[in-house]
Amino acid sequence: MRAVKSPSTRHELRARRHLRVRKKVAGTAERPRLAVFRSIKHIYAQLVDDDRGVCLLGVSDGSDGVTADGAGKIGKAKGMGKALAAKAKAAGITKVVFDRAGYRYHGRVKAVADGAREAGLEF
Repeated sequence: MRAVKSPSTRHELRARRHLRVRKKVAGTAERPRLAVFRSIKHIYAQLVDDDRGVCLLGVSDGSDGVTADGAGKIGKAKGMGKALAAKAKAAGITKVVFDRAGYRYHGRVKAVADGAREAGLEF
């Protein structure tokens, strides 16, 4: 049997962690998956219905209606979480499943979750 190639870069390591998370986390129409992607400068989040394979809505820190709730990138992320929750409530979505996408739950990823919770999304 051939050995499985071990991940060598941090991107490969994150992708493997993301697959581990995705085994357990799936979104439905009633309770979509809140998926977060973090780049060096920006952060993005979207609500995904995995049953149909459809993105219901998405927000980035540069989208219209996103205002920073604090200083720096963490403040932008928290404001983005609040904007995402407002859009979700307008679309009739109140409960979500959080997908941290292989990132540690701290910093900007946590700020998105906190902002969404404060604005009324239930995890």
